Amino acid sequence: MELNLHQLEKKLLPALSGKETGLKDAALKAGMGIDEANRAAAWLEEKGLAKITRESHASYSLTEEGRKYLEAGLPEQQVLAKAEKGVKISDLSPAEKNIGISWAKKLGWVAIEQGMVKAQSPHAKSEYPVFNALKSIAAGKAASAHEESIATLVSRGLAQKAEQKDMRVSITEKGEKLAKAGIPDSQDEINILDRNTIVTGAWKTLPMRKYDISQEVEAEPVGKRHMVMAFRERIRSIFAQMGFEEMEGSIVESSFWNFDALFQPQDHPARELADTFYVDLKSDLPNDAKLVKAVAKSHEQGWKYEWSEKEAAKGVLRTHTTAVSARYIAKSAHLGKKKYFCSGKVFRKEATDYKHLAEFFQVEGIVIDEDATISDLLGILTEFYAKIGFDNIRFRPSFFPYTEPSFEIEVFFKERNAWLELGGAGIMRPEVSIPLCGRYPVLAWGVSLERPLMLLHDVKDIRTFYQNNVGWLRKNRSKA
Repeated sequence: MELNLHQLEKKLLPALSGKETGLKDAALKAGMGIDEANRAAAWLEEKGLAKITRESHASYSLTEEGRKYLEAGLPEQQVLAKAEKGVKISDLSPAEKNIGISWAKKLGWVAIEQGMVKAQSPHAKSEYPVFNALKSIAAGKAASAHEESIATLVSRGLAQKAEQKDMRVSITEKGEKLAKAGIPDSQDEINILDRNTIVTGAWKTLPMRKYDISQEVEAEPVGKRHMVMAFRERIRSIFAQMGFEEMEGSIVESSFWNFDALFQPQDHPARELADTFYVDLKSDLPNDAKLVKAVAKSHEQGWKYEWSEKEAAKGVLRTHTTAVSARYIAKSAHLGKKKYFCSGKVFRKEATDYKHLAEFFQVEGIVIDEDATISDLLGILTEFYAKIGFDNIRFRPSFFPYTEPSFEIEVFFKERNAWLELGGAGIMRPEVSIPLCGRYPVLAWGVSLERPLMLLHDVKDIRTFYQNNVGWLRKNRSKA
């Protein structure tokens, strides 16, 4: 019988007998550490040379509060002792009031009459199973006879439970035959070739452990980029090919850039706490006083209210990457025709479901060109989605505070037999672009990154991408 045994297996096997032995005892007899014995036992079991039995049992210990009651007694016992002498509720300690009275009444020990606590069962305190269980745990003798009382102590936070695992190991008939046949000594065998062994040539004479290279092994999973991030890179590449420059911006933004610069009124429902994550951070308004004044004037003339700098200075987690677009539009007053895109995280207080998340990626784009038309915008979006792999899209008229005309981009989702909204687009209203850069029109869009990825991977629930299911992620390679 020839088996390729590891050195640790060769040490442990002779120390085993047909009778089950605790792993600690077996390790001690073999002269090896418990971790080494654990590994060796598992390997021997795989080869059918040993058998492992695993058992678990509960152990209990008192919490700090439980130890406190060992001498003084539990709160209900303290209440009973005082009730026998006659006591007012107001004279009880906080623990006796909050804990002791309810338990003492539940046990039928006391009654409350006109603010007084009166004893009903004076003999009850001498034999109280819960207190006996408390003492048993303290003595390290928790027994099954106290099982119900121990459960009560655990539920009250006076004791805590821990599961202890015990491993016992025994040799099999196959293992005994191998042990009797004699196991070659492996003390001098080596597993690893270090630099010195190779350079000096010592490896030529050293006894090396044999390896069975015919055995099948599990394929080692190779690390890879998450499909969401891979798809994001693909989108960045597509826009770069289409001649767009990339925009960047912070996820913490001022309300000025996130809302006001986009002509969203300061009393708009989207600014409520129910929809937006506000941060405890006062954001400075732009240094350009002329720009701030132009935005304020646009609001006051367009929405007919008094614009507030305080409201505009509130910090938020950006609700859309359009806040980044607003900053770049403001920079482009004298830059000629420009095309920008951005892809980044945005945050909204949304109830999550199969197509909504509170934190997700948005893909943003703008074209600053006085000669641009709505047809150009439709053409850009059609080409973009065609490059991703979606030819069947449609544009549906809609409303957004900062674009006019506005429309939603949708693609048909066969699994749900419905059109799935991918984002919104339109031409920036003059009330947005004129105060920011004095130019019009500006084409703009903000679309989802995860939703088209759902279609590419036949995913029915957008939350699947972020559930950290490693098995699913390994099976579903990125199609980006």
